[in-house]
Amino acid sequence: MRITELLSKESIALGVKVDSKDAAIDYLVNLHAAAGNISDKKTYKEGILKREEEGSTAIGEGIAIPHSKNKAVKRPGLAAMTVPDGVDYDSLDGQPSNLFFMIAAPESGSDVHLEVLSRLSMLLMDEDFRAELLKAADKDAFLAVVDKYENAKFPEEDVTKRMEPEAVPEKKGYRVLAVTACPTGIAHTYMAAEALEKAGAKMGYALKAETNGSGGVKNELTDEEIANCDGIIVAADKNVETARFDGKPVLFTKVADGIHKPEELIQKIVDGKVPVHHEEGGKKESSSANGSVGSRIYKHLMNGVSHMLPFVIGGGILTALAFLIDTICGYGATGGSNFGSMTPLSAFFKYAGGLAMGVMVPVLAGFIAQSIADRPGLAVGFLGGILASSGNAALSSYVWAGDNLGGFQSFIAKFGFVADGGGNTVSGFLGGIAAGFLAGYVVLLLKKLCSKFPQSLEGIKPTLIYPLVGMFIVGVLMIFVLNPLIGIVNTGLSDMLTALANKNLLIPLGIILGGMMAIDMGGPINKAAYVYGTMVLATASELVAGGAQLTDPAVQTCYISMASVMVGGMVPPLGIALACIFFPKKFTKAERNSTVSNIVMACGFITEGAIPFAAADPLHVIPCTLVGAAVAGGMSAAFKCTLMAPHGGIFVFATVGNWFPYIISWLVGSVITCIMLGLIKRNVQE
Repeated sequence: MRITELLSKESIALGVKVDSKDAAIDYLVNLHAAAGNISDKKTYKEGILKREEEGSTAIGEGIAIPHSKNKAVKRPGLAAMTVPDGVDYDSLDGQPSNLFFMIAAPESGSDVHLEVLSRLSMLLMDEDFRAELLKAADKDAFLAVVDKYENAKFPEEDVTKRMEPEAVPEKKGYRVLAVTACPTGIAHTYMAAEALEKAGAKMGYALKAETNGSGGVKNELTDEEIANCDGIIVAADKNVETARFDGKPVLFTKVADGIHKPEELIQKIVDGKVPVHHEEGGKKESSSANGSVGSRIYKHLMNGVSHMLPFVIGGGILTALAFLIDTICGYGATGGSNFGSMTPLSAFFKYAGGLAMGVMVPVLAGFIAQSIADRPGLAVGFLGGILASSGNAALSSYVWAGDNLGGFQSFIAKFGFVADGGGNTVSGFLGGIAAGFLAGYVVLLLKKLCSKFPQSLEGIKPTLIYPLVGMFIVGVLMIFVLNPLIGIVNTGLSDMLTALANKNLLIPLGIILGGMMAIDMGGPINKAAYVYGTMVLATASELVAGGAQLTDPAVQTCYISMASVMVGGMVPPLGIALACIFFPKKFTKAERNSTVSNIVMACGFITEGAIPFAAADPLHVIPCTLVGAAVAGGMSAAFKCTLMAPHGGIFVFATVGNWFPYIISWLVGSVITCIMLGLIKRNVQE
């Protein structure tokens, strides 16, 4: 099927004016309806929007190719539209889109839309083609341009050959080979392949590009071609099979580089400036779309964060609902430490939400390890995450923590289990990240060490050797090294905060408490500040029980400290949510989609909603949240705002003294975070 067979005059519109992405989609959907390609505009649009959620189909250079394989499609079809003034369609290059093709494919039909899309993508790489389409005076001229370029690029007898590699005559002697793949396996995949092949021809080097698209691998590289080439370019944003490239120079890069920098990539291969690739531990997939250390770390971290996020959001909102229920029931000022569980329903929500939040660090660590070492790393990483979130307190009462130990044993006991009461060894979020990477690379090492074992032991490696030995190594290192070291930091921070409070330095105390809540968002520093806040609340209760008045300075200092803690913890998710609204180009679509949930979590004093953002871009996000939270904490202390509840966010504002300046402090801190993110964070490329 040719492109011109899917276009009709009824499905083409030229010189259109639209003011938004949604309006552009509506216009194109209406064109399909007018051409009789679809039976239900609403259902078809839902399919288009669902595809856009996976990543924008605006692929740069002013082009957008939205598409859907949908039950509402009666017959395959194309809708085309030109928008001379352009419209913001969340393009990968950040520029307006002015040339649109919307593909409709029947749900029960073949993957015709993938074939058409691949050919469209290749044609649209031609600047002259795009220019002629935009200049077309009428629909007949538009169709004539498409027909001319399609006939030139894909003569009738060769149409299927491009799409079916088995029909391509085998060629030998390629100097450069390439593999292209994007997350969805559609537009970018084929555009990169086309750009690389055109650049190779222009430079005088024979080049063959394999595409790993949604319809499977096309133009697959042969063993002979691989053996005879000078090197391979892997322009991919997802894992591709690379064991076949072992011993050959391989350049790992982003699929966007294949589109925009093809000559540069080819020249590196030809000049011999690419390292030889060696597979590790029998791994069958590339470790990254980009071979740099930083990109590998980022990929592994994001694998953990993406799996952790549902637990953070779901658990956080359930916990916030528990506080809301107790507030509605009148326990906002009287619930104390049991606030959030004063009724059966709220207790259930708090329990379920707490369990979900409780596994976020193990999930984070487990899936970081899985990204590094595949499935054998999951269990080992999960255990490391559990140890990070639980600490060593449960082990502190055993005999090794006794006073009768001498020398090195005594040091280990006190360092790991006894120091300052023996429970201050929770390493939290940061410990979970460390545990994930530690577990992953420990398992990789075990794979390498076990590679020479007899074939008869292959079956027990992933089920016995890797988890048993890996858990032992990671457990020892977490318990005796990472947890105690971070525990020492926690103890030092607590001592510093107590000293400031004793000197009545409330504003500096508020600044530090607020800032600590925003550094690691649920990690050890955050938890040190929160534990301090709950500790001084207990102190205040003891003072009141001993006869002190609520207005006594010592009691007020405790409540002022807790107020600074909570307002500082409420700033990061709200500041980030505001930045997603006012500076959308600074964030990915997935990040922008979490705006509402971050607002909810901010209102519930659930700082962890900011974790995925901090993990993805710590050098830009953390300074912004830190400054905003520190300002909010300092302002709260300066206004002498007080808080008598240990948690709850807006749902316990009934217990806040000087509530209006408290809200102002929260909003000012959040706006500062938002503005700083807009100023220093770079635009993202989706």
